[in-house]
Amino acid sequence: MSEKALEILADFCDALEAAAVNVKHQIAELQGVAQKSPSWNPDKIKWVEADGTHGKYERSEDVNSLDFKALMKDLEAHQGKLSKDGFFYWKFEKNAVIGRKKQGK
Repeated sequence: MSEKALEILADFCDALEAAAVNVKHQIAELQGVAQKSPSWNPDKIKWVEADGTHGKYERSEDVNSLDFKALMKDLEAHQGKLSKDGFFYWKFEKNAVIGRKKQGK
């Protein structure tokens, strides 16, 4: 399989995973068992533009921000990935870095 095909497949898998997480949250909400997520505001986190294997994204290492810490906690509660307000967020595995990318094209 070509490198481009693998990249397209990986993007598709990321989109499916984000959709599945969103559906699970909506089902839990409808059942009245949704857990309240830690409150965090992404506008209060310092983001830096970066280039990755799947294109441009934003990343943050703003460990002194309470909102960054709350987002990190929320990500850890969701296996390192979540969608909120039109953005897909993920936690880097080996360090305290969070990435985000606008959903949709």
